[in-house]
Amino acid sequence: MMDRRSVVSAALAAIAAAAASRQALAQSGMSRITAYGFSFPGLAGGDIRLSEFAGKPIMIVNTASLCGFTPQYAGLQELWTEFHDRGLMIIGVPSNDFGGQEPGGAAEIAATAQHHHVAFPIAAKAAVKGPNAHPFYKWAAEARPKDVPRWNFHKYLIGRDGYIADVFPQSVEPVDTRVKTAIARALSQSVSERAG
Repeated sequence: MMDRRSVVSAALAAIAAAAASRQALAQSGMSRITAYGFSFPGLAGGDIRLSEFAGKPIMIVNTASLCGFTPQYAGLQELWTEFHDRGLMIIGVPSNDFGGQEPGGAAEIAATAQHHHVAFPIAAKAAVKGPNAHPFYKWAAEARPKDVPRWNFHKYLIGRDGYIADVFPQSVEPVDTRVKTAIARALSQSVSERAG
């Protein structure tokens, strides 16, 4: 029979091994789960399941109705119009995490999106930072700790393989050449190219 010290030592060794494994995965930029493993409650009900877009690039943007960057909704809609038929999915994730700039409920958020002629899916309001962050945002922060949202309209581009292909801060407009180039590259890349 094992004594208490042996049990504690074995438990600590198992925890250390798991932490080392997670650190190795984080350093490689990969994790066992892909973005396709997450879903968001939809603003109008139901769920937005990223698995339904497996194999397609997805741009996930934390949005806010009262932000100086809110006009970026128009640029996101322009990207949607230009690239959606080629396979790009865009999902807006309203968040009140930065400056309290998304204080309203679903009706107010929907009105803002409608005002900007948004046709892409909008999730229900969610936290994107901190201990209560949506699981997608926790996953993204673990995968790219230096590229976390620091304000509204932070853009994650998920490649066809389900991993983060590129990140654009709020200061980069959706229609910026760098964003369009990254989307075109993600659309033209096969899953095997990125994984290899």
